[in-house]
Parts: sequence; structure tokens; C-alpha cells
Amino acid sequence: MAATTRHLPVVQNARAWPLRFTVVGLSIAAAALFCASYFFPWWRLWLFAPQYPKGLEVGISLTGVSGDVRELNILNHYIGMKSLDLAAVTERRLAAQGVGLIAALGVVLTLVTGRRVGWLIAVLGAAFPVTFIIDSQYWLYHFGHVLDPKAPIRLPPFTPQMFGTGKIGQFMTWARPDPGFWIAVAGVACLVLAAVLRRRVCNQCARKEKCGMVCPSAFVGPGAGLAPKE
Repeated sequence: MAATTRHLPVVQNARAWPLRFTVVGLSIAAAALFCASYFFPWWRLWLFAPQYPKGLEVGISLTGVSGDVRELNILNHYIGMKSLDLAAVTERRLAAQGVGLIAALGVVLTLVTGRRVGWLIAVLGAAFPVTFIIDSQYWLYHFGHVLDPKAPIRLPPFTPQMFGTGKIGQFMTWARPDPGFWIAVAGVACLVLAAVLRRRVCNQCARKEKCGMVCPSAFVGPGAGLAPKE
């Protein structure tokens, strides 16, 4: 008697669902962290000199500067440096919209990107704090190199340090990241982990060979992980 072969229906791997929802949860957590970082200072700078033994302190956030800004602007006037309030005006005006867009894109890309471009999630997250550092470094360079030649005190062009110790004239400086930056970095870590886990899920998906730029099942849609119907 010939053995009969029973063809069982292809059932989606149930273990993939917890991973799928974990990935989405991580992207939502990243969005929340990015939004939270908007409300905290991202960088802090101290300046020390004999006449300021306790130092002058400035906090840099996505919306502007705080701390001993008035005192520093007075000192900057003597060396021909522009007022700190004139730095990154456009960036500060668009900061809220930019953070909201990045937060939303992280979640959207998690849901819609295909297997081949799932890494875009991590790239988007990393671009947020990296762009802040690059833009801040540009303004520090610009302010230290575009000095009024008619200023009472002439200094050679300089670029304030963004990390660690530095020197500007008779001032010693110390700079480091502040909570807002580290909150954003935590958001980046969430998106990187989401991208890694998403790759693992996509490698188990029945549609992985045909998956391109866009996920055919929106990652957590009704047909997620199931082979397409013939």
C-alpha cells in the first residue's frame, strides 16, 4: 500500500510575531526619545579665566543658547565675535518640525521599507545627532573665524572645542555633551537594534526572495510573513 503524502498548509512562524512587534515598539520608543531630546540642552560649554574663577557656562539646545549668554556676548564684542543669538537661526526656527519629521520617519520606515533597504532605519537615526554635531562645529568655526577687524582686541582665528579642553585667548574652555544629546543617542540605539531585529525577521519571511524596496505586507500587516497566494 503506497504511503500517502499529506500537504499541510504553510503556517507563519509564530515566533516572528513577538519580534515584529518588538521592532515596531523600538521604533516608537526611538521616536519618543527624539521628541524628548528637544526639551533638553544638547551641549554645555564652560569658560574659565582669572577674572571668572567660577567660570562662565553656556548650554546649547536645539532651540538656542542659555546660561551666561549676556556676559559672553559682551566679551565677544571686544574680540569682534558676533552675538551668540545669531548662530543657527534657521536651524532653531525649524527644530521642532525637524525633530517631529525624524521621529515620524523612523516609525514609517520601520513599517514600509523592504528587506533590501531595512538598514535605512539605522541611518536615519544616526543622522540626527551627527547632523547636530556637524552643524554646531560649523557655527563654532564660523564665529571664531569671522571676526570684526575693527574690534578693540585682535585674536588670531580660532575654533572653540566641542569636546574636552581648549583655549581661547586667556580663557580655558571645557565642553561636553548634555542630556539632550544622550537622549537622542539612546533613540539611535533603539533604531539600530530595530534594524538588526528587523533583518532577522525579514530573513525568516516567506517573501524574502521577492522583497525589494517596499515591504509587501507593511511588516505587521495581516499577511506578514506568509507566502504570496498562487
